[in-house]
Amino acid sequence: MQVRGEALARHLERGLVPVYTVWGDEPLLAQEACDAIRSAARAAGCSERQVHTVAGAYYDWSSLLGAAQALSLFADRQLVEIRIPSGKPGKDGSDALQRYCEVAIAGGGRDVITLVQLPRLDGTQQKSGWFAALDRAGLAVRVNAVERAALPAWIAQRMAAQRQGVASGPQGQRTLAFFADRVEGNLLAAHQEIQKLGLLYPQGELSFEQIEAAVLNVARYDVFRLGEAVLAGQTVRALRMLEGLEAEGEAAVLVHWTLAEDIRGLKRVKDALGSGKPLPLALREARVWGAKERVFERALALLSDAAITHLLEAAQICDGLVKGLKHPDWPLDPWQGLKRLVLMLVEETSRVGARPAARLALTA
Repeated sequence: MQVRGEALARHLERGLVPVYTVWGDEPLLAQEACDAIRSAARAAGCSERQVHTVAGAYYDWSSLLGAAQALSLFADRQLVEIRIPSGKPGKDGSDALQRYCEVAIAGGGRDVITLVQLPRLDGTQQKSGWFAALDRAGLAVRVNAVERAALPAWIAQRMAAQRQGVASGPQGQRTLAFFADRVEGNLLAAHQEIQKLGLLYPQGELSFEQIEAAVLNVARYDVFRLGEAVLAGQTVRALRMLEGLEAEGEAAVLVHWTLAEDIRGLKRVKDALGSGKPLPLALREARVWGAKERVFERALALLSDAAITHLLEAAQICDGLVKGLKHPDWPLDPWQGLKRLVLMLVEETSRVGARPAARLALTA
């Protein structure tokens, strides 16, 4: 059975299952889920713990199969942890995991509880025989990254757990938005900053000034999320992400490729729609899924064929800039060129046109 991380606590209260699989791309939430499972296992009598880390193509899977059947002389029950950092056990590992799950199901978790830790898995991995076996043998807990839109509520919930909060209404929303801007993309740092607030200030309502004084700027930006912010029309956030990527030393070539690939994707979907294909099929063929689907749908409703052609031409010019070529009508600095491309995308996907600041940047 597959559940989201926030539902794990309720399932643990009902009793333990033979196998728990924690997978996803958020280290903090994955660690908290694993700690909750370990705590429940200890409370249920698992006084011994084995850890198997699968590294490389030549891992000895026979030791793992033996662990599923061998009960310690000194423990009533034991917890066996299997860590597969790559998320790719290989053919031998796939066979071994499926056999292991058969033994675990037969044992019913009476002697051995198993915790499997995996990174984020793609669609093919989720449909594999070994992952399906893990799913059947117990509980698969998916830990997703907290999206930017949900981050203020996540921060508020964590603050409430330590009996702290912010003002109600717009003032509190502004405070939480400020907090989220400072920790975006770095949930572990967000958790640490919240804990720091608990040490610095008493329980109760915290002001914007208190949080501003305490919270550091520890945001980390993902280049692949930049396009989502741009196509969603989030000008301020997109520019902040671009500045953050430059400060972090990200390659301008990679940032340009990400933006250009989104523009090419818009062109492919637009052409597919023009040929009569339904939107879901057009998006799938263009390899657009997840959060990108929503922002693509928004942008496609606002972009004309001429606008996409204009953006493709701009992306081609910017490609030369990041590779050292000059253009008489564009800035010499590649990051300034990327800023201009970002603002052009925002302007073209805006119902009301670009803000004055954006138009000034476009002509800079």
